[in-house]
Amino acid sequence: MDSFVTNCDTDVFCLYNLPEVIKGALFSRYSRSNKSLRRILLDEFILTTEVSLVDKEDRARDYLVSIKKAAEFYDRVLIGYGDDSVAELGGAHIACENISNIAAKALEDSRLGISPLEKSTRYVPFNRKINGYYQYYREPSIMASSYSQLYEKTLDNLFDTYTKLLNPLIARLRGCTVRDDDTSERAYNSAINAKALDLLRGLLPMATLTNVGLFGNGRAFEYLLVKLNASPHGELKSLSQHMQRELDIVIPSFVKRAKTDKGNKYAQYLSRNHKNTELLTQKLLGNIQVTSFPLTTLQAKPIVQLVEYDPQAEIKVVAAILYPHSKLNFEQMQAYVAGLEESERLTIIKTYVGERESRVHRPGRAFEEVYYTFDILADIGAYRDLQRHRILTQERQRFSISHGYSIPLELIDTDLAYPYKQSLESAAETAELIAKDLPDASEYVVPFAYLVQWRIKLNLREAYHLIELRSNCQGHPSYRTIAQQMYQQIQACHFSLAAPMKFVDINDYTLERLPSEKRIDIKLRQQNQ
Repeated sequence: MDSFVTNCDTDVFCLYNLPEVIKGALFSRYSRSNKSLRRILLDEFILTTEVSLVDKEDRARDYLVSIKKAAEFYDRVLIGYGDDSVAELGGAHIACENISNIAAKALEDSRLGISPLEKSTRYVPFNRKINGYYQYYREPSIMASSYSQLYEKTLDNLFDTYTKLLNPLIARLRGCTVRDDDTSERAYNSAINAKALDLLRGLLPMATLTNVGLFGNGRAFEYLLVKLNASPHGELKSLSQHMQRELDIVIPSFVKRAKTDKGNKYAQYLSRNHKNTELLTQKLLGNIQVTSFPLTTLQAKPIVQLVEYDPQAEIKVVAAILYPHSKLNFEQMQAYVAGLEESERLTIIKTYVGERESRVHRPGRAFEEVYYTFDILADIGAYRDLQRHRILTQERQRFSISHGYSIPLELIDTDLAYPYKQSLESAAETAELIAKDLPDASEYVVPFAYLVQWRIKLNLREAYHLIELRSNCQGHPSYRTIAQQMYQQIQACHFSLAAPMKFVDINDYTLERLPSEKRIDIKLRQQNQ
């Protein structure tokens, strides 16, 4: 038994050396039995007469368990009775490599149940060639069209420019940022390189190949597979099939429904509704003139608009603070709070928040009572970073060149700006041409420097997390600006609720990564002592 549980003596223990399907089935049975989990494992899943001790050093192979029995249980409960919650009791790690940024954004769009980690454009240069080819997705419908040569020429030009500008930019940054005596050569070099890659990432197209690692539970993976299969992009449909095949090996019972007739109908439903809504929108809004930006427009700062907030936010939050400690219903509590003086409500808020020593000390759930909706126009690079926040609602418009592009301030008025702009504008011409015949595929051509419009709806508690994290000094300037503007706009309408948001950094920095690199130096010295 001790091969499968961390201890046999206490009431708190972990399972290990067991397939995911067994762990999930165990917990499912657990909820409908008066037996202990260890007893269920022993009685119903370990075939004691078939245990084979092959190698004491490799505990993972020291047993035979009834995987078939567990799978049959899932077929009966999950498929037969539709008890979706049991599909959250097992999970898997999966790596998706050499996928485009279009695919990466689709994988990272899940709000719950999946944790993604993506290859960083800040720490990894994307100028590598393999067998003479830059690493970007050669979209099949484009490659089968008359645009294939233009597509490759345009993307090669983007990567060529990225490569040619990298070393001159590093040299320029070194020239205008002197290393002080408190900064090690390692920390200085790391911060300079990160800054250079940050400044040039706008040249990378959405076709850029990347790697994404995911950990998630079965229920979340099942829905993700369905969503990928509903996508208008062939790459995502293919990715869904590849992921299904691999997940079938490790958690087959958890993702089985994604490939059934029921799963296929769900994907068709999502795809059909998306297309029909798009067509209806075009019919309704097709004649409305939209403010657009010329391609040469330099958007120095993202545009952030607070378009919706609750005028009764303070009353609702204070009522939610007091509610669990009283016997009043919520309506009565709101009426009571409405009669308090502003100073009294502020005292309650301060007491509830307490002394925050760091940004991880977030206020409690009373701050989830009110919501804010922001409309944001910023470069795709900033969207890629902020899109990873999950406890909120984000919806974006199509990746396109219609809103113009942004050039980092550090490149403006330098000899590096011209090739940067030239490459971006060449990509825009290609994207426009391809969009006439292949509108979905044209998204692959759009570089990160182009602006995308999206909306974020989040509660105040999540606003604390996002704003304080993303305004941190080591963050990329484009999303730091967004976080700073969100803070200022919440503060303007709800000063008392924003007052405890004390870890917002509104300063500007030359080398954003330098303070973090210095902290790494301290840790390295401590390890070597």
